[in-house]
Amino acid sequence: MSISATDRALIKACQAGLPFVPQPYAQIAEGLGMSEATVMSRLDTLLGQGIIRRIGIAPNHYKLGMAANGMTVWDIDDAEAEELGALVGAMEDVTHCYLRPRKRPVWPYNLFAMLHGATRDEVEEKRQTIAALLGPAVRAHDILYSTKILKKTGLRLAAKGAN
Repeated sequence: MSISATDRALIKACQAGLPFVPQPYAQIAEGLGMSEATVMSRLDTLLGQGIIRRIGIAPNHYKLGMAANGMTVWDIDDAEAEELGALVGAMEDVTHCYLRPRKRPVWPYNLFAMLHGATRDEVEEKRQTIAALLGPAVRAHDILYSTKILKKTGLRLAAKGAN
């Protein structure tokens, strides 16, 4: 699939993240010599064509004061996993939630839900809320705390002509 020079420039302008200003698309537009409406329209077209998958926020939780970041993992019956996972994923404190296959005997967990807080005690309280919601469906659970950010990047274009 070919990307126009204009779209390539737009993607490059966005790939390190949108500027943290009240009107990020206007700032990008100014830098590219186009209108804000054109930037938004081109991004919408790129999304529609599947060239870019999404535009979203990827905050640095540490910079926001959330020093305790824990991936909660849950062993729940597969027959209930989709329904209960949707309930957990809809919780305000859960930033992302998904189902994954188990890797027995080492890894019995099939439901994952990310929590953030200023302290581990705060994250633990949130985990207890999830445990209460899941109730007797939970056979085992744990929490894996982040110690550093390993990767926080979005789309990266290859150099022109590279495969």
